[in-house]
Amino acid sequence: MHDRKGFIVLEFEDVLMQYEPMISHSLRKLNIYRDHEQYRQAGRVALWQAWTRFDDDKGDFTPFAYRSIRGAMLDELKRESRFEENVMPTTDDVLVFFIGGAEGDNGFDQLHDAIEQLDPSEKKFIQWTFLEGCTLAECADRFGISVAGVKKRREKMLKKLKGLMGE
Repeated sequence: MHDRKGFIVLEFEDVLMQYEPMISHSLRKLNIYRDHEQYRQAGRVALWQAWTRFDDDKGDFTPFAYRSIRGAMLDELKRESRFEENVMPTTDDVLVFFIGGAEGDNGFDQLHDAIEQLDPSEKKFIQWTFLEGCTLAECADRFGISVAGVKKRREKMLKKLKGLMGE
């Protein structure tokens, strides 16, 4: 297809096929190792938006496309990070599995014994998140550390619990 000036006009499918490697490169460059399809789709939407907004008189399309794709992926990372900070996931491996057990169940007893062996700060974290329903951001405020620090503590504590429970 040609425009009025005789230049070749690409369809978006052609543009997408040409720039798909750039989207994959951006995923790797931003160290995105999970939910690839979510971020890949954000990159594709950004590419489409860049393609529809681009003005040939302003320069080369490739750098504009790259900035648009990368920016969309960074925005998606920020949105996901804010979500994780403000919504405590309810599927923390070991605890969700065993907390549902009735008292007297072997799992309940194992969990109780394991929790008793935790440090006071780890016990506080369990109380805040599972009994009081605090978010990661609220726990971070209470501990006086960053949300990333709370996530590290949570992972360390869950690993410790698994070890204490013989998993």
